[in-house]
Amino acid sequence: MEQIFDVVIVGGGIVGAATLYKLQERNPELSICLIEKEKALADHQTGNNSGVIHSGIYYKPGSLKAKNCVNGRRELVKFAQEHRIQHDVCGKIIAATDPKEMPNMDKIFNTGLENGIEGMTKLSAEEVKEIEPFCESIGGIHVACTGIIDFRGATEKMAEIATSKQAKSRVVLGEEVTGIERSMGQSIIKTSKNLYRSKYVIFCGGLQADRLAKKDGVQLKEKIVGFRGDYYELTEQAKHKVRHLIYPVPNPDFPFLGVHFTRMVDGEIECGPNAVFTFKREGYGKTDFDLNDTMDALSYGGTWKLFMNNISFGINEYRRAFSKKLFLKTLQRMLPSLTMDDIHPGRAGVRALLLRTDGDTRDDFRIEYTDHSIHVLNAPSPAATASLAIGEQVAQMAEEKMFKTAN
Repeated sequence: MEQIFDVVIVGGGIVGAATLYKLQERNPELSICLIEKEKALADHQTGNNSGVIHSGIYYKPGSLKAKNCVNGRRELVKFAQEHRIQHDVCGKIIAATDPKEMPNMDKIFNTGLENGIEGMTKLSAEEVKEIEPFCESIGGIHVACTGIIDFRGATEKMAEIATSKQAKSRVVLGEEVTGIERSMGQSIIKTSKNLYRSKYVIFCGGLQADRLAKKDGVQLKEKIVGFRGDYYELTEQAKHKVRHLIYPVPNPDFPFLGVHFTRMVDGEIECGPNAVFTFKREGYGKTDFDLNDTMDALSYGGTWKLFMNNISFGINEYRRAFSKKLFLKTLQRMLPSLTMDDIHPGRAGVRALLLRTDGDTRDDFRIEYTDHSIHVLNAPSPAATASLAIGEQVAQMAEEKMFKTAN
């Protein structure tokens, strides 16, 4: 059966839900349908990340990541307060453990100042221990505005509020988009169960963003490559060793923030993640494998350039993925008192990175448009924190680039 809407949004992570929320808020007369292939919203990157409300301290001043993270964070906290989403603006420590890290820590602090991050303080080793008594460091940064949140709950609430504003709008679960065609000025979206027709389509596909773009006829040189992150959890006997969030000073040569400690909204303490190439885009197990995903990634030159550019890091990450002892050793850089009995294996998440042809993963958020569609092509961390700001940006783009053009 064919169903007709003014706008269809593909992808039910927090960016898709925030886009639905913002677009419906700005245009209450529009009928909007959000299509998600899983049986629940936020079932991939959103629901399997570390649950951190990021401050925006790491991102290049003036970039979309920096602006959207800072603005989105403030709006997300306000949203959580208004709608009783579990959250806690508990603050975090960035702890230096090696004198070689101090110049980069100073650089991060200055970046935070440029990005307008409130509540930042440089700390001595003694001051770090006042906040996190078990953390051994040579100094650090306290970032008071960092927090934790239930991203699944926030995603569901955004969708709930949006669909309550327009009786014709709806969220469809358990339907995968398998094809997209253009006919008589409209898009026909074919799913595993139904057909949908709409004037405009917005794609927030995360791990499948590049494939959805190609289905829509967008010429894209880059590919999405997935990286799995494995977590450990602190056992009950060790939870007292982490009060808030503790992060290392990130290595500027490595495109991830490093293994850190995160107190979750449910009271658990997670340690991780590492970052290893995954042989299945939506594979959360260490041995998960999908032939199509693997061939897609390994036939792309950018993947091999990434491997070669980060070969020593990559080997170490893989070793840690299969060695509790090596994982613990990394954790002990900041918390030397941790023992093997203090940690047990936890869950895993997968991050989607739009990998450039030169193997660079550190691209900014990337959103592109045609006369009938918008594609959120690259939205890695801190996209969940920035989701409401990204949703606002996409809604504005839709009004300026598609709706006005059509009128």
